[in-house]
Amino acid sequence: MTTPEHQPSAPQPPVPATRDRVYRSPAGIAGGVLLLAVIGWLGVDAVVSGEGRTPWTALAVLLLLVPLVVAFTLRPAVFADEDRLRVRNPLRVIVLPWGQVAALRSGYTNEVVAASGTKYQLWAVPVSLRARKKAARQEARRAAGGGRGRGGVLGGMAPGAFGGAAAVPDGPVRAETDKAMDELRDLRETREKAETAQGEVTVRWAYEIAGPAVAGAVLLAVLLAVG
Repeated sequence: MTTPEHQPSAPQPPVPATRDRVYRSPAGIAGGVLLLAVIGWLGVDAVVSGEGRTPWTALAVLLLLVPLVVAFTLRPAVFADEDRLRVRNPLRVIVLPWGQVAALRSGYTNEVVAASGTKYQLWAVPVSLRARKKAARQEARRAAGGGRGRGGVLGGMAPGAFGGAAAVPDGPVRAETDKAMDELRDLRETREKAETAQGEVTVRWAYEIAGPAVAGAVLLAVLLAVG
């Protein structure tokens, strides 16, 4: 009697890598695009139509302003995955393994504090006092409405804008940037002890931003000194 041959098991699909959570400022991006459009329109017009030293001056101003506008509006972002927090600020990129993150603080600015005590501001997650006040007013209205029982709120649903019903959100009402900080704190608490979330803090300067801006400033200073 023959025994059946052992069939090799089917290959398992690779486990997909977790995607980064990305936090950026929509208002900053919109403002940056608008500024770049205005600067580009005025600068290119001066380069093409200007006379004498004007095209060179306009070129120097473009070389100085465009990298700075990109740095402070389009560039800032915060990336978070299971192992580390990567903060892309205007002129630096800071990578902090979760084991090296001591705290995430919110005040007039949002910042991450490393285990060494060094603080790094999160440019991509700006604090909006106006949004906080709006969220506080909404929370106060919701708390006041919750005391009416079922007479004013039917089955846990609040009246919607068009006579329908809108679900009451769970938990307190929070500003969007405060929600982002809450998510980062939760991720840190979950992953700070993980073996893959250990390591050293690294800081890299954004020479791709600083280089063109410095070149534009030097060229502009030379033109102004000569002219």
